[in-house]
Amino acid sequence: MSDDKNRQWVLKRRPEGLVADDDFDWVSGPRPALQPDSALIRTLYFSFDPTQRGWLNDAPGYMPPVQIGEPMRAAGIGQVVESNRDDLQPGDLVQGLLSWQDFVLVTGKQSWPLEKISPQLSITDRLSIYGLTGVTAYFGMLEVGAVRAGDVVVVSGAAGATGSVAGQIAKIKGASCVIGIAGGADKCKWLVEKAGFDAAIDYRSEKVGARLRVLAPKGVDLYFDNVGGEILDSVLLNLAFRARVVICGGISSGYGSKIPPGPKHYMQLVFKSARMEGFLLLTYQSRMAEAVQALQQWVEAGRLHYEVDLAMGLELAPATLRRLFEGRNFGKQLLKVADPQPAA
Repeated sequence: MSDDKNRQWVLKRRPEGLVADDDFDWVSGPRPALQPDSALIRTLYFSFDPTQRGWLNDAPGYMPPVQIGEPMRAAGIGQVVESNRDDLQPGDLVQGLLSWQDFVLVTGKQSWPLEKISPQLSITDRLSIYGLTGVTAYFGMLEVGAVRAGDVVVVSGAAGATGSVAGQIAKIKGASCVIGIAGGADKCKWLVEKAGFDAAIDYRSEKVGARLRVLAPKGVDLYFDNVGGEILDSVLLNLAFRARVVICGGISSGYGSKIPPGPKHYMQLVFKSARMEGFLLLTYQSRMAEAVQALQQWVEAGRLHYEVDLAMGLELAPATLRRLFEGRNFGKQLLKVADPQPAA
């Protein structure tokens, strides 16, 4: 990578279905020039999350869609190269909303401020277990799901970055049985042998509903859903009385512009006096430090395990996002663009 060139993935057209490389233009231009009240950030690592696919649709959401001709947005970590801002100095590491390019010019007025971070935690840990996915699992399981000792808990997308942490938090908080739903024997083996789940269902080779009736004969008290679709319907048919269903994600939909049908068995919420609730992490933004502190204590005590799936090279950004929807990632999906430089 040249210090005077800026490579970018720019949105060319809105994807239909899975993201394709040719939905973007791979372009190269000069490095952005420093402007008043701005800082130039070299991107180092990007986080990949299913919600990014939704940002590519021309539809209302919790944040505006990426526009045609704009670089694709992504959470990430970068390093200040140049700055005429008092709060950012060359060499500083920053975390926040960046974009798929080598250099990002940020101003003091941007809507999504960058947080200056210390090097005490590794970059990959900051974007995985202590990043959006780990914190999402924390608040989704404890605040929205209100997990209780003795609960039978089911987590879909359980080998993913959020699901794996959510299930382990349920065990830490005294759930009597935690069942993970994942795709593939290797993922299911990891859930039981490493992450401490009581059981795992391979949706590729097993009937989810039938296995749940065996593993949870009295019903599911808490379902943490990252998938939606047929798996959500199967769990709805196996709820216990006064069950809670947490809607964290719906990756089975692909987050495309065509909205799939809703759950067929939602009336089970009535029959079982159950509730189903979705949430956004933004609701808990003021409490992020609380979650990170708790997660760190559990990791250091050996009670919380996680995996990082690291791709290498900015040129692989679209393919790396696609991995999430192909079920190919194992744990938190990240991409490395560059190494941080020693401070001058």
